[in-house]
Amino acid sequence: MMAELPSQMTAIEIAGPGGAHMLRPAQRSMPEPRAGEILVRVRAAGVNRPDVLQRQGNYSPPPGASDIPGLEIAGDIVALGEGVERYRMGDQVMALLAGGGYAEYAVVHETNALPLPTGYGYIEAAAIPETFFTVWHNVFERGGLKSGETLLVHGGSSGIGTTAIQLGKAFGAHVITTAGSNEKCEACLKLGADRVVNYRDEDFVAAVKEATDGRGADVILDMVGGDYVDRNYKAAAEDGRIVQIAFLNGAKATANVGVLMTKRLTHTGSTLRPRPVAFKAEIARQLEAKVWPLLAERRIAPVMDMIFSLKDAWRAHERMEGSKHIGKIVLDIA
Repeated sequence: MMAELPSQMTAIEIAGPGGAHMLRPAQRSMPEPRAGEILVRVRAAGVNRPDVLQRQGNYSPPPGASDIPGLEIAGDIVALGEGVERYRMGDQVMALLAGGGYAEYAVVHETNALPLPTGYGYIEAAAIPETFFTVWHNVFERGGLKSGETLLVHGGSSGIGTTAIQLGKAFGAHVITTAGSNEKCEACLKLGADRVVNYRDEDFVAAVKEATDGRGADVILDMVGGDYVDRNYKAAAEDGRIVQIAFLNGAKATANVGVLMTKRLTHTGSTLRPRPVAFKAEIARQLEAKVWPLLAERRIAPVMDMIFSLKDAWRAHERMEGSKHIGKIVLDIA
């Protein structure tokens, strides 16, 4: 089922690998939903670190995904592919994409879309999918975080970090986080972090040991990599789980595997973008059941940084690369 729609749309293309000004508005053909997919009139799109990596030429879209950047959107359903069961025309949804979010229209499988939580508009809703899907899978599924355990979150003021702090606390964990300025540390404390480490002034390994009476962190969510790998092993508790989701300080590291062995550590990692639709659908189901009520009650909420227009997507990337942001950066496409 498809309403009367334009044949062209405005989208942000990557003219070539390079700086933020390689993001340029362009006219693209309207995407069409296949079986099981919905076409969304995008009203807002989240900006994430993988978008920056893609623009730099360091993170190619998975096979079959749009080359347009953008992994999360919120908007209105304007067309239904064959066999769509849950949604109807005009429904307001947010969705996790493998690509294509920086555009006026985007397609996504209906199982990777979720209704907006009660009380949320498009801007806030677009700031939810990528970080919440990522944190839920990596902290609670891969990391197996349980109530009463200690979670160490690196980069606590980022979109991922602010989400991990809130979800960790909501599900009963003791949360320690790292951040790089006093302003960012204060923001993490306001979100409920029990201990914040300014990594420019303190050694997070010593701080974690002190905060846990020498025991260490049960789960560590790391997006830094590099020399943090060996330090994470030192900061981890026995039977601790370290989950790698990025490596801003480099993918290669030297670590003492003896510590991993004697502490019986698990060091795992994942990338969400290339995973199958069905895999992401299961995360969506878990989030709707366990996290959406918390969002509706405002017990947790995305932390908003700055909002830019679609044509100013390059400015959003500059904001992210400057690392001054706290929380989520969003494009307003209304």
